[in-house]
Amino acid sequence: MSQPSSKRFPAPALNALPEDIRTRLVAVQEKSGFVPNVFLSLAYRPDEFRAFFAYHDTLMEKDSGLSKAEREMIVVATSAANQCQYCVIAHGAILRIRAKNPLIADQVAVNYRKADITPRQKAMLDFAMKVSADAQRISEEDFAALAPHGFSDDDIWDIAAISAFFALSNRMANFTGMRPNDEFYLMGRLPKQ
Repeated sequence: MSQPSSKRFPAPALNALPEDIRTRLVAVQEKSGFVPNVFLSLAYRPDEFRAFFAYHDTLMEKDSGLSKAEREMIVVATSAANQCQYCVIAHGAILRIRAKNPLIADQVAVNYRKADITPRQKAMLDFAMKVSADAQRISEEDFAALAPHGFSDDDIWDIAAISAFFALSNRMANFTGMRPNDEFYLMGRLPKQ
């Protein structure tokens, strides 16, 4: 079984966590059958845990012009570019489930330009990748490339915010040596029985 983090930054014991964080972890465990290592690793700093997950939930769970699967595509593509094993594996599982497609996460992680996704989604990922790796070069041309695909300014903000937020997440996961839970590898690959 994978360990949540390095020895330098050990995950606190569940019973040592503040009540609000412990309650959230128990709820996640009841829903998924395990506690994703990101929760355990980031619980090392409770105030930062709360801020991180408040912003995460705001970006990833709200109603917007991006589907939940499209948001996960952004996470998987940019996390692959940032060489974040944890986020590629964990969010790849979520993408497979939300897209109801067992192949999509691997395609997006390896080369989204050749993945079986729509031209709109490719344009979205082109912009997300630029935000993630080359944001200082964002120009009106980038916004113009999104216009024919029907993205609103709020959608474009969401693409950028998800890319930027997960750049932070990728760096924290790599810095702490966070490992994906074994459970993520098979999620969404086979039909439920």
